Amino acid sequence: MKKRSPKLYINRELSWLEFNHRVLEEALDEGVPLLERLKFLGIAANNLDEFFMVRAAGIKRQIEAEAVEPTPDGMTPLQQDVAISRRVHKMVAQQYGAFSRKIRPALARAGIVFAKRAEFTEEQRQFLRQKFNGEVFPILTPMAVDSGHPFPMLLNLTLYIAVRLAPLEGRRIRGGKLAFVQVPQVLGRFVELPPSSGKLTYAFLEDVIRDNIESLFEGYRVMASWTLRVTRDADLTIDEEGAEDLLKAIEYQLKRRPRGAAVRLGIEKGAPAQLVDRLARELALVARDIYHIDGPIDMRPFIRLAQHVDRSDLKDPLFPPVPTSMEAADGAIFKRISRGDVLVHVPYDSFEVVVDFLNAAAEDPNVLAIKQTLYRTTNDSAVVKALARAAQNGKEVTALVELKARFDEETNIEWAKTLEEAGANVVYGLMGLKTHCKAALVVRREAGGIKRYVHLSTGNYNEVTARAYTDIGLFTADEDIGADVSSLFNVITGYSEPMRFRKIEVAPIGMRERFIWLINRERDRALAGTKSRIIAKMNSLVDRDIMDALYDASRAGVKIDLIVRGICCLRPGVKGTSDRIHVVSIVDRFLEHTRIFYFYNGGQEEFYLSSADWMPRNLDRRIETLFPVEDAGLAEQLREILAVQLADTVKARTLTADGRYRRVRGKRRLRSQEELYARRSAAFEAGTAKSETERRFVPKKAPGK
Repeated sequence: MKKRSPKLYINRELSWLEFNHRVLEEALDEGVPLLERLKFLGIAANNLDEFFMVRAAGIKRQIEAEAVEPTPDGMTPLQQDVAISRRVHKMVAQQYGAFSRKIRPALARAGIVFAKRAEFTEEQRQFLRQKFNGEVFPILTPMAVDSGHPFPMLLNLTLYIAVRLAPLEGRRIRGGKLAFVQVPQVLGRFVELPPSSGKLTYAFLEDVIRDNIESLFEGYRVMASWTLRVTRDADLTIDEEGAEDLLKAIEYQLKRRPRGAAVRLGIEKGAPAQLVDRLARELALVARDIYHIDGPIDMRPFIRLAQHVDRSDLKDPLFPPVPTSMEAADGAIFKRISRGDVLVHVPYDSFEVVVDFLNAAAEDPNVLAIKQTLYRTTNDSAVVKALARAAQNGKEVTALVELKARFDEETNIEWAKTLEEAGANVVYGLMGLKTHCKAALVVRREAGGIKRYVHLSTGNYNEVTARAYTDIGLFTADEDIGADVSSLFNVITGYSEPMRFRKIEVAPIGMRERFIWLINRERDRALAGTKSRIIAKMNSLVDRDIMDALYDASRAGVKIDLIVRGICCLRPGVKGTSDRIHVVSIVDRFLEHTRIFYFYNGGQEEFYLSSADWMPRNLDRRIETLFPVEDAGLAEQLREILAVQLADTVKARTLTADGRYRRVRGKRRLRSQEELYARRSAAFEAGTAKSETERRFVPKKAPGK
């Protein structure tokens, strides 16, 4: 590999933190509706939790192992840990400052109040005391800390109240006694108070407990109390070769997850140094791992609360999904796919068509077999229920359930057991690899013989995230793609050797090589003096080989637009290296999750969709698919999506050579998600969406031109 300057690369972890700051900026933006701002506070907090449980924890393991190998940008693990702490402390200060100084007061003016303990009226305090005695007190378990009671295990992401106590009688104990009370998660985080002056008022559960905490410690006086929460290493370590039963091995590791090594402590601002030092010693943390929080610790529950509160005036306007004209009855859905490929762009289009496709397959007497991958599903998955019903109806059903889908392991284990009980063949994929591709194959007996129907997607078979994530799925009866997907399932479920696929590409077999070949083809055309163009939309760009190929293409004269929502380690705008590369990130009401890749190819334009980002984990350690969109009308739909996103002047930020993101501004206001939904709705309502293959509102020029 050609050695390049570390200055050409942006640190992966710091790039992710900049993405989370763009999420936080939605909470800081006064143009965003109030409850949406509250929701984004919760999303930013949830993102940080996952970052610390996985990425920051991994860096701390490297430090413990005395690893010094630098990242492509030249940082050692210790340097990264210090830089992460510095950036996150600043981010958390902004997060809580926005809540206390901006969002909380604005919500109160709008009639939604988060009451502080000191602000409880006597009437409210009496109501909360009754609530505490009747519903909370019986659940609580105080945990003393003394010679007879060892320091308790403070579980991952669990709120605790540290209590300093002194006896009501007898000798005075220097410094008082220490105890902990776990805030029960089963009760929910908020207690709704009786309405007052027409306002919706909430108390935090930890405040309700602290206001009544003396009843837990008879004979003692509560001197003071403080809330805290520990974040722990939650990455699973599984020896797949040594695990005779992968499901049982993962179940065992899940039980250990709440007790992993501590990586971060959040504690109420003002907690005494003596307590903080004691916690740091017990948790083996250093000063930079401790966050003094000026506000409610753990903002994740704001996500659900913002959705629950019935105030449409404080939320984004509804974007009800547009139905796709594919009837499921009497084999009609299969006839429609036979006539031509269909694209479904969620959440603008309804995900229900995917469920209809599987329900039709489950009930159709001509369907012989269904094969499907499942990476992330819901707790009440209509997709899994359709597969179970198909198995019960006598179809040959094979489900590849990825047990190692991080933080969804428990849900996937339960669905795997449900499918096995229904009679489906359940497999867990290839050793050492996560099956991340999204594929469904239906085998149907028809008059002309056996026919295969395929659904490939950039996103998961998850009805909940399909309402919040942008993804694209392709329905096709193309014989070559059908044969490819059949071969893919044979590779995953059996001992079939990887083969050369006809139209799709699969990681880790050859996807990186295919991407680099496509990039180099544009480079060679530019060197030959002909027009060249690359547009790639993805979640993250980390892979060094692909970044280097893009740098070479830029130097050769290829115009490159990258729409990268999250991590981008490529540094654009470097003179002589990446000055023809433009990187934009869009953070809006929907999570941009679609992966689209466009290559000009001398005028014979090619469009691809993929389940993979340009990251080593996707290209080396996961089963992924890259598939072409060959129908001219559908290709135009992808062209439109790219063109509209590159024209965004409201929610787009552009990455500069110094690694910072700056808001894109233009004379014309264009919010890409709003625009795409408006176009899709207008086309449907005008009756021009009779066929998914037609051209609708399509620019007649290359994307981004």
